[in-house]
Amino acid sequence: MDHSLAEKALAFRTLHEADQPFVMANAWDPGSARLLESCGFQALATTSLGMNFAKARDDGPDAAPFETIMAEHGAIARAVDLPVNGDLENGYGHSPEEVARCIIGAIAHGMAGCGIEDFTGDYDNLYYDIELAADRIAAAREAADASGIAFTLTARAECFLYGHDDPLPDAIARLNRFREAGADCLYAPGPTDDETVARLVAEVDGPINVVVGQGGSATLERMAELGVRRISTGGSLFRATYAPIMAWGREMAEAGSFSYLDHMPGEKGMSKIIVR
Repeated sequence: MDHSLAEKALAFRTLHEADQPFVMANAWDPGSARLLESCGFQALATTSLGMNFAKARDDGPDAAPFETIMAEHGAIARAVDLPVNGDLENGYGHSPEEVARCIIGAIAHGMAGCGIEDFTGDYDNLYYDIELAADRIAAAREAADASGIAFTLTARAECFLYGHDDPLPDAIARLNRFREAGADCLYAPGPTDDETVARLVAEVDGPINVVVGQGGSATLERMAELGVRRISTGGSLFRATYAPIMAWGREMAEAGSFSYLDHMPGEKGMSKIIVR
């Protein structure tokens, strides 16, 4: 195993054990990863939405062949000196064996950690049965431990995102079961209100990740007060980055003006960061 990956994995695990939360921005290609690295983050993540949309693909575990997707995550992980957490959706497979294969691939491609969802991708059967979901996390844990590195496994309960009638109690139960199965970090994407986040922190036995993007009022200080351990950006930074491209493109097409030139960084400065 590459010693540098072992160092990255240990550094990433240590961040989850600290008293203060950290922000983990999500990149969608090697260039965005290097730009974010230059901003001073301690760790980065990939975003499946950003990676897929940037390739003009729909987001989801079947967006591209497994090896293609893993190579794209790996290109981001290897572009930077920081630990990178892979946004690996449902593990690109339903069975525990397929999730284990995904973890082995993630480590082979240079990731220091990853997140695994319990959303099936089937809108007629939204979530894996809790015991199957736990078995998937246990298989991921076993595969990660066999690598010999301190791989950080994040288990996700998707209850808030896909039409659940009463998402909070189920999310808490699932996350605690995933913790028992071996997850290092727990994540129920969606809520950012104080009451829900505080309940997740209080009632889930493990470090909690909160994603910004569903509301703009989140701050590191506020999340620290609530006891959150990790803050990620998901696909929101990608969408915010593409928003001015859309606006400037319409301006050029409709008005024939080029105000984007007033916001353009220097080519040499960017080259030093991205190409280096």
